[in-house]
Amino acid sequence: MKVIKTNLQGLVIIEPRVFEDERGYFFESYQKERYQENGINCVFVQDNESRSEKGVVRGLHYQLEPYSQSKLVRIIKGAVLDVAVDIRKNSPTFGEWYSIELSDKNKKQLFIPKGFAHGFSVLSEEAVLTYKCDNYYNWEAERGIIYNDHKLNINWQVPGAEMILSEKDQKFSSFEEAEINFKF
Repeated sequence: MKVIKTNLQGLVIIEPRVFEDERGYFFESYQKERYQENGINCVFVQDNESRSEKGVVRGLHYQLEPYSQSKLVRIIKGAVLDVAVDIRKNSPTFGEWYSIELSDKNKKQLFIPKGFAHGFSVLSEEAVLTYKCDNYYNWEAERGIIYNDHKLNINWQVPGAEMILSEKDQKFSSFEEAEINFKF
């Protein structure tokens, strides 16, 4: 596997080694020792799967400390624009975001450490996303930042009129007003 660092410390892209032939393909989607050798030392305790239609925008989600979660995200079917925002106070990249297209074709994964808000938009007709978490979901600690925050100015690659959003995601706070308790 190949690990590519992004401009946001701790946020990395993983390109697994894929073995393909006329029958199909095979790759290790997770192997604890290889990930640890590359600085990903999480003990994952929960796997989640999400299916969404084209135009769906989910996020930006996170959980407050001590319930924060690191995530290892990949796509089983389709394509998404995956977005991570650094919300670690005192980080040199606080308030900056990174996006990458993850798909069933490129098989790339994104490791999102604690201290990041996460979201995605669906670029294909349908997408199935799966992710490992190193902490359990805690609804009382769940927070979010509004998807169309003017300071972040994220390009979700989905026209506004075609976006499909949950009621919850439409009511999140702005970046400046969001409750954040992460330190760098």
